Amino acid sequence: GLGLLSDYLGGKLDENAERRALELSTLLTELGPSFIKVGQSLSIRTDLLSPAYVRGLKTLQDQVPPFPTAEAKEIIEEELGKPIDTIFSEFPSEPVAAASLGQVYRARLREDGREVAIKVQRPSIMNQIALDMHVIREIAPILKRTFNLNTDLVGTVDAWGLGFVDELDYISEARSAEEFTESIQSTPLAGVVSAPPVIEEATTGKILTTEWVDGERLDKSSKGDVTILCSIAMNTYLTMMLETGTLHCDPHPGNLLRTTDGKLCILDWGMVTRLSPDLQVTLIEHMAHLTSADYGEVPRDLLRLGFIPESKADLIEDSGIVEVLADIYGAWTGGGGAAAVNVNKVIAQLQDLTEKNGNLFQIPPYFAYIAKSFSVLEGIGLSNDDKYSIINECLPYVSKRLLTDQSERTGGALSTFIFGPEKNNIDTRIVDYDRVEQLVSGFSDYSLSASGANLGQDKPRTVLVEELSDQILDLLASEEETPLQTIFIEQLAKIISSTSRSLWTELRERSGRLPTGRTFLGTIVDPLGIFQTSPVIMVNEMDQKTIDTTRNLIALFQEQAQLSNNAAFDTSTLTNEEVMEISTKLVQKVWERRSGIMMTSNRLARKLLQITADMLEKGDREGRASSSRGEDVDDVVIRSDGRIHTESSDTSRGTSERLRSARQILAAVERGDEVSVGNIPSKKEEAASDPYPLQ
Repeated sequence: GLGLLSDYLGGKLDENAERRALELSTLLTELGPSFIKVGQSLSIRTDLLSPAYVRGLKTLQDQVPPFPTAEAKEIIEEELGKPIDTIFSEFPSEPVAAASLGQVYRARLREDGREVAIKVQRPSIMNQIALDMHVIREIAPILKRTFNLNTDLVGTVDAWGLGFVDELDYISEARSAEEFTESIQSTPLAGVVSAPPVIEEATTGKILTTEWVDGERLDKSSKGDVTILCSIAMNTYLTMMLETGTLHCDPHPGNLLRTTDGKLCILDWGMVTRLSPDLQVTLIEHMAHLTSADYGEVPRDLLRLGFIPESKADLIEDSGIVEVLADIYGAWTGGGGAAAVNVNKVIAQLQDLTEKNGNLFQIPPYFAYIAKSFSVLEGIGLSNDDKYSIINECLPYVSKRLLTDQSERTGGALSTFIFGPEKNNIDTRIVDYDRVEQLVSGFSDYSLSASGANLGQDKPRTVLVEELSDQILDLLASEEETPLQTIFIEQLAKIISSTSRSLWTELRERSGRLPTGRTFLGTIVDPLGIFQTSPVIMVNEMDQKTIDTTRNLIALFQEQAQLSNNAAFDTSTLTNEEVMEISTKLVQKVWERRSGIMMTSNRLARKLLQITADMLEKGDREGRASSSRGEDVDDVVIRSDGRIHTESSDTSRGTSERLRSARQILAAVERGDEVSVGNIPSKKEEAASDPYPLQ
């Protein structure tokens, strides 16, 4: 501290930065394992620390002073109950790496000759951690009072300390690694990420033995590899946090390896945290709002996640809160980490909020390890790209999860993502093109990352087409209706309905007009002109919006196909054999999913009937409203002079037979009954009873 003060007063902060960084590293090492962990997390935050301090703290990642190998051998023999020579045919005199809680040796098993990594716990480490946590726990209440914080600092310290204690149980660590290996197999990431296989017979509470993994540290790989593997790492950590439920909480570069075959291997599973399903879904909702820039929803998310106390729930609608959060998240989304945020502006905004509403925000204890994990991942990304944006990097996984998850709450988040503020207007909502573009691009990026294609793991294009068809059929042709399928059917039905009306209008106009003013085609199909005012055939503003959105979506999917840079989707280069193989597989897949396809088709038919019935009902309401105002609805007739005239109709005709018929057909289809055409009113009957008949 005095050295830094001297440097500041003497204008030598930059000149002595390297020296002070090494002094800080030494100090943290002497203070103990808890402080080493803090230094490790800071060592990759290039947006927070100068290059000199980053270099100095990096020595804490895997160059902590080791304890004597003789002590390590004694611990191994005591734990395994055998002389070390009977277990290992080779055992080095020095460890290959030393960390805050233990050190690692590269040895060889005598039994089968496999190379293994043996992690041996530091002697008396529990006492050191207990002392560290006691000191920090005593300081926590003082800090809380001094800075008037809402955050439960003692609870946060306790959560941190519990994690440290768990990290000392190597059997638990082995179990966590095995759980990850098993759970990741059911995800698209199965082929690109792994954990070292555990050697159970040589593992105890203080010794962990795994197969040796050849590779290089993620931060020492080539820039191209780091970018690709950072994307894989982000998707993997999001999968752990939001899907499998067990999150690895120590992802510093020393624990992330690029294997010789171009995959990601995650080491050191001692520090993990577990998330409940309810918390996972709430986090997905929050991340969907962040990635789609729906900042108005964020305060409510923060309340549910515990970042705003329940006592302040009535303040979350305050526009000032949304403004501040929009500024922070907006800058963060732009990339560059914390360095991109205008700290002075944020502090001033938070001070204004505090003066108005009191101390509003808090950090829930469960978030300590989540923040640590993703802070480290962001730091790794920023070390390779100074414009790295962790929020944007979350988009691929969020897109994948929104499109594939079948839970009701995730379906609500999907609606929010693609419809925005209009999500609750079921009758009039149309997908927002920009949001769909985000979603499709994100899902495409996730699929590319998870497939390993960016790492040169090329697959035959017949396999790629097969996988793509599986994805599409799984998403859109499932037997059980999913949130995505519900939205897809709803929007497709609106597109079909709007396009049909638009096409009919265009055909009529192209047919030319008669002296009466009516179109030639309209006169032939409807000589009496009784269908002209039917909402079922009238193109409205909503139809035009739907058609414009459809054109944009078609252009988007064409653009995505071109941007994929994958020859598998270039049909002009397919050989006859590939065409035959792909065709055979597609027919087989359609046949295998025939039940789901049929059920999806039935849902689409019901939705089209529903839209038609709703339009008829709307027209009927408008007709009755006109009647109630004394505005008789007129029948259209043709007099002998060849001109169209109107005659007043009975204003008390009530609900149209056409509408009742449409509702009856819809109900019958939903029940799965056969529809009797004989029960449908004739056109003559309709013309006599319905001011808004169906053409």
